[in-house]
Amino acid sequence: MSTATYTVKGMTCGHCVSSVKEEVGEVAGVTGVEVDLTSGLLTVESADPVDKGRIVAAVEAAGYEVAHQS
Repeated sequence: MSTATYTVKGMTCGHCVSSVKEEVGEVAGVTGVEVDLTSGLLTVESADPVDKGRIVAAVEAAGYEVAHQS
């Protein structure tokens, strides 16, 4: 099991959270997605590490920006 966290900028409501969860959840290999609106924290779970670029692209497709990954 692999877990990666990212900070997403620009989310302001529950719809924003849903959009990010939906897009990131469709990335191949992702098994779980949690998004915290207050902190902007995006937690991605997968069986094996998922390429950061694929997660960033999914967040951007939802209309938001990844500030940084930890």
